[in-house]
Amino acid sequence: MSSPSLSSSTVRPSRALSSIRGSAIRDLLRVTERPDVLSMAGGLPATDLIPSDRIAEAASRVISEASALQYTVSAGVRPLREVVADRDGTHPERVLITHGSQQALFLSAQALLDPGDTVIVDDPVYVGALQVFQSVRAEIVALPITAEGTDVDRLERLLSDGVRPRIVHTVSNFHNPAGVTASARTRRRLAELAADHGFWIIEDDPYGQLRFAGRSMDPIPGDRVIRLGSASKILAPALRVGWLQASPDVVELVELLRQGADLCGSTFAQLMTADLLGDSDFMTAHVSDLRREYARRAAALTGALRTDLGAVCGVEFIEPEGGMFCWLRLPGLDTAILLDHAVRAGVAFVPGAAFAVDAGLGDRLRLSFATLSPDQLTEAVRRLATAVHDLGRG
Repeated sequence: MSSPSLSSSTVRPSRALSSIRGSAIRDLLRVTERPDVLSMAGGLPATDLIPSDRIAEAASRVISEASALQYTVSAGVRPLREVVADRDGTHPERVLITHGSQQALFLSAQALLDPGDTVIVDDPVYVGALQVFQSVRAEIVALPITAEGTDVDRLERLLSDGVRPRIVHTVSNFHNPAGVTASARTRRRLAELAADHGFWIIEDDPYGQLRFAGRSMDPIPGDRVIRLGSASKILAPALRVGWLQASPDVVELVELLRQGADLCGSTFAQLMTADLLGDSDFMTAHVSDLRREYARRAAALTGALRTDLGAVCGVEFIEPEGGMFCWLRLPGLDTAILLDHAVRAGVAFVPGAAFAVDAGLGDRLRLSFATLSPDQLTEAVRRLATAVHDLGRG
């Protein structure tokens, strides 16, 4: 399940590419395409909840204008920047539309980091962020994540010891993979430390609108925040529309860099997304449906975990309040070894080691409850329990 070795290639990779760790998740998805495997591995939104009919209506309206098939400005079409700005209470000049939020993260890193600059990430880490920071040859420092998000107390100690990060990255709502949400104290303290020490905060927030329990949180405040958003988790990944919100000087830097990457995004996809996001009645109803169904699926998963795994291996997890993931601990088990037994039993997950930077996460695993029905999730956990039994017998 590992990526092909770069050293075995006949092509000499750049130093930047040589430093990038392959994504075990992407490799795993290839293995779990078998129809007999119930996969809780991927971080995909539910295909059956994608509003395809409404997207088709938007496509039909937009394509009637030939200009929708033309190039657009590098910052993205004005109607979409206005919709995003209006939804988030900012100004269109502080918004840049990108080819998914992953591109926003990549361009931000390229615009702000030199090789050797320090970047602080959570541990476990969002693998896509780790790959981005490795690609620019940053010095990566990982802080074990807490129940309140980024460990701001440990960050403050690092700063007192002279560590000078250029960027601190976190997935603020329903962390991927840990599932936690940054508390109000964490958000406030991050903003204060950024103002005092001059680093940038990248607030990665693809899941914020998917809260189905608990209290909503305001974004991280302050002028040193680059906030990333996406249409992938609430509309459709294939639109490939994301955005960043930041101060105009950061937007200008990223826009300049973007011109050398792909000139601009798809005018057609951006205008479709503007049509969808700008329809407040539709979006209110659609997001409400997503929340309701994800709540049902999360409840089915956690109920089955308690029933089938609670007495067997003392499973530990935090009850999801939103997003798409549940982060588990199976004390005494190596989940990388467990995965082979699980796939044979017809179920898949992502071992915790795939998300580790420095922390020992061998007894952790990530489950996604988004793509399977409640009945399928119940069956998937039953198969996972079978795999645990098989591993114990082995």
